[in-house]
Amino acid sequence: MRIAFFVNDIATELPNYTTTRLAMTATNRGHDVWYVGAGDFAYDPDERVRARARGATKGSYKSLASYLKDVQGTKARSERITVDDIDVLMLRNDPATDLSRPWAQSAGITFGRVAMRQGVIVLNDPASLATAMNKMYFQLFPEEVRPRTLITRNRSEIKAFAKELGGTVVLKPLQGSGGSNVFLVRKDEMANLNQMIEAVSRDGYIIAQEYLEAAVDGDTRLFLMNGRPLRYKGRYAAFRRGRGEDDMRSNIHAGGHKLQATITDAHLQLAEIVRPRLVRDGMFLVGLDIVGDKLMEINVFSPGGLGSAQQYEKVNFSHAIIDALEAKVEYMRYYRRKFGNIEMATL
Repeated sequence: MRIAFFVNDIATELPNYTTTRLAMTATNRGHDVWYVGAGDFAYDPDERVRARARGATKGSYKSLASYLKDVQGTKARSERITVDDIDVLMLRNDPATDLSRPWAQSAGITFGRVAMRQGVIVLNDPASLATAMNKMYFQLFPEEVRPRTLITRNRSEIKAFAKELGGTVVLKPLQGSGGSNVFLVRKDEMANLNQMIEAVSRDGYIIAQEYLEAAVDGDTRLFLMNGRPLRYKGRYAAFRRGRGEDDMRSNIHAGGHKLQATITDAHLQLAEIVRPRLVRDGMFLVGLDIVGDKLMEINVFSPGGLGSAQQYEKVNFSHAIIDALEAKVEYMRYYRRKFGNIEMATL
């Protein structure tokens, strides 16, 4: 199988990234693996999609650090590949970290759509990722799984909503990630509400959201693959994130800490409720962030933390994902033999 991982920038990838784990596992299993950055695509005059790509030099690695060093180093395989001829293009960039390069945010989506015409399996589905470019995508899921939410830039509407919720509300930007500009406003802090609204509104629209008391215990990241909880050797791909001291955010980049997760019937029920939409949208690999019996977020762009799940569950979940990709490629090859070239992103 020939597989390319599309990332924000090859030079800024890190050994502990989920993408690195997937790429090294695929390499060790004998697949032809490439990295493509946001500025590496080209649509040539012959109407083919190509890309300047980099790959590791050896066929087997024991260390994530040594694998990525070979990909990023001066002796890495470097080739202008024909993207239309590969089997799988995995879109693993995070648009929220590319705010200074607006053109880069949708590069994978744009070129991925064209590659699909040649029968390349593009995951997650680029058309659906375009819809999910901001947190409004979350509002398309059933109301029963979400906290009560208002999205607006109107200060009066936010104040009225906060009052309706009893004076406690969470404010965060419609676009962005990593816990940046997220505020918990309690009843005795309403005097500071104007300042918080002003800070968040600099990033555009504001999400005002019901605060879930269960958030004091942090949240659980549960991976779904093909719409179902990712399970390998009897273990769920999941971990828990505790809150940082005096900080409502459990995001690891915002001071949270990792813990082992216990997957409950409530977690599995939430996954089942969102499964039909995720499958319909071609969301192959996603991360659910769960607080109590509600979803706080559905991560469809480069969901991370697979290594944290492996740390606690003692199994390499990357193998389950590569198994699934191999099955998709075999299925696609069968249909090509039977029906010729087809556009099919989510077999």
